[in-house]
Amino acid sequence: MSRPATFAPPPGARAYFLPTVRGEFAVVDAPVAEGVEPRGVALLLPGFTGSKEDFNPLHVPLARRGYRTVAVDGRGQYESDGPETDESAYAQEELARDVLAQAEALGEPVHLLGHSLGGQIARAAVLLDHAPFRSLTLMSSGPAQISEPQQQRVKLLRDALAVMGMPEVWEAIQAMEAPEDTVTHALDSGLDDRDDLRRRWLGTRPAQLIATGRQLCTEPDRVAELATVPLPMHVLSGARDDTWPLPLLDDMAARLGARRTVVEGAEHSPNTDRPLATAQALADFWDGPGSESGSGSSERRTYRR
Repeated sequence: MSRPATFAPPPGARAYFLPTVRGEFAVVDAPVAEGVEPRGVALLLPGFTGSKEDFNPLHVPLARRGYRTVAVDGRGQYESDGPETDESAYAQEELARDVLAQAEALGEPVHLLGHSLGGQIARAAVLLDHAPFRSLTLMSSGPAQISEPQQQRVKLLRDALAVMGMPEVWEAIQAMEAPEDTVTHALDSGLDDRDDLRRRWLGTRPAQLIATGRQLCTEPDRVAELATVPLPMHVLSGARDDTWPLPLLDDMAARLGARRTVVEGAEHSPNTDRPLATAQALADFWDGPGSESGSGSSERRTYRR
């Protein structure tokens, strides 16, 4: 469900392991652009089958707006460690507590953004403790479980992982002629060379995929609970999304009293489909999130290229 444009870190960014009280997490950390006044720090959580590299196109435009951006591989995602078979390690609360530890390690309140599955983990973290965060952005991440067609795709993946290893599942996916119609959008990256995608796939722990896939298919609606949290909120998506249809996202934004942004020309991954428009929408929100808090208004804003 995530589609990296490139695995190469953007200019000026640094890849390293962020030490926290809950272990080390692989990050791509992009500083504020030279000569630009710092305006804040953002912590970016990737989606199902994704990784920190999904946010590479956002780092430079956000750095130019004054934001340091730190994209992270969650526990068991790509380059962050995690158990191979212990699904309990990937319970949503465990992943949410990892996010709280990551925010603490960055040393100041951060703007939190979660894409797809990452949005549901971000929501869980905020519900545990909103103090480490300045705002919450849910990118292409809806109020409850994913759509029925996507549930079927995730079930196919989970069933395959129950009987095959990661290399075998990768080869099975490659044998299909239309990867975008299979169990994961992550393989439809637009890259000619799939070596990086294969390396990411093989680095991701199967227990993480099985556990988080189950979460996507069973997540309850927690919007009413989230609406009580005193943080500025932002619901951002592309103009088309088959994982959570736009009417669901519009309704969620209204229930939260959140800013609502639609990025024209983008689908489930506006961060890679239309990165400049997406970065502009994010920075505009972060520049003045206090105006959104408690406003009760979710007027839709549209961003284009």
